[in-house]
Amino acid sequence: MAELTLMDPQQLYELWERQQWSSHTIDLSQDREDWARIGEPEKANLSWNLSSFFVGEERVTTQFTGLVAAFESQGEEAFLTTQQVDEARHAQHFNRFYEQVLQVDGTFEDRLARAREDLNVAFIELFDVHLVQACDRLMADRHDREAKVDFITTYHMIIEGMLALTGQFFLTDYCEKQAILPGFLEGFRNISRDEHRHVAYGTWYLQQAARDPGLKARIREKLFELIPLAAGVLIPTGQDPENYSILGYSPEETNGYAFTALTRRCNLIGISLTPEAAVR
Repeated sequence: MAELTLMDPQQLYELWERQQWSSHTIDLSQDREDWARIGEPEKANLSWNLSSFFVGEERVTTQFTGLVAAFESQGEEAFLTTQQVDEARHAQHFNRFYEQVLQVDGTFEDRLARAREDLNVAFIELFDVHLVQACDRLMADRHDREAKVDFITTYHMIIEGMLALTGQFFLTDYCEKQAILPGFLEGFRNISRDEHRHVAYGTWYLQQAARDPGLKARIREKLFELIPLAAGVLIPTGQDPENYSILGYSPEETNGYAFTALTRRCNLIGISLTPEAAVR
């Protein structure tokens, strides 16, 4: 089968220029009214989802510098700088929502600390250990292609392509069905559009890298290392790992969506996620 031609970094940069939005011009007044009348159990469920995204956006913003420095062309440099700006803008959207709607007082850092209280152990390990270590390796040597492949696999395939896009789909679906939080949803849809652009870059890069058999094997190995951890991130804090739901959606729905999305992108890269492939 012929390799599918994907948008390259220059084309993705040009797309970024056409898809601008501002996190600070979104009207959150209806969101404040909605939040005031939401029941406590529903607030607790929503808070876990919101906290995962808020802290996640801050983590990827601060841990992206190594990849920006590892650019291999001017088009890639231009696109990667836009992605770091995007992640900062996403974090700004959540900070503003926490301040104005959830009414968490203090500084940006105070609100992040509050959001961190909702996170589970798997989230901390993925974002504070694996992602940080991947960034540190690139910061130590921006010409280390294996380190770059590890970072992009961790970030673009697992964190964004598997977790973020899954969470965005189900949280958006929930809020739409409940007809709540229109300002949040406006920004969240913009964030989702940005993330699809980011994942498109990661898929493009890994497709090129996978032409090297050694790097292809490395991508597969990193995926199989992190998929079980990522599945743990999707378990809400405090719920039974064997019997949980996310805003009423079953593990079969959320895990199925996440794995299907990841598999589709891996197919574009040229990597199989079947168990047999893991041992080859």
